[in-house]
Amino acid sequence: MIVRDFNKLQGTDRHVGDAQWTSTRLLLADDKMGFSFHITVLEAGSEHTFHYKHHFESVYCMKGKGSITDLATGETHEITPGVMYALNLNDKHTLRAEEELHMACCFNPPVAGNEVHREDGSYAPAEEVA
Repeated sequence: MIVRDFNKLQGTDRHVGDAQWTSTRLLLADDKMGFSFHITVLEAGSEHTFHYKHHFESVYCMKGKGSITDLATGETHEITPGVMYALNLNDKHTLRAEEELHMACCFNPPVAGNEVHREDGSYAPAEEVA
């Protein structure tokens, strides 16, 4: 059994980010669960373009307000508490935080924890990170 306290991970190597977002990584690849689980906070007014070419991601909004735009179709969806989106086609997207967004995120394959977004908005494939 794995038990971790979100609050105790602040300030550790499992808490990453920059001035516009933070990600607390509760489960990582070395936990051998087949997915990683993160709590991500996006700062109000921030905008992020991501393209997880090598990962599938599902995201559940717990707090805040924003929107996500599918860059292939131009379709925009409102993000509010209770809304989930899944990037089942490795969808390139732009996420906007009108208010501070608190999101629960799962990645498959799991991230190792030291990934940073590359210039194209993706994470490196798992085999390059290992």
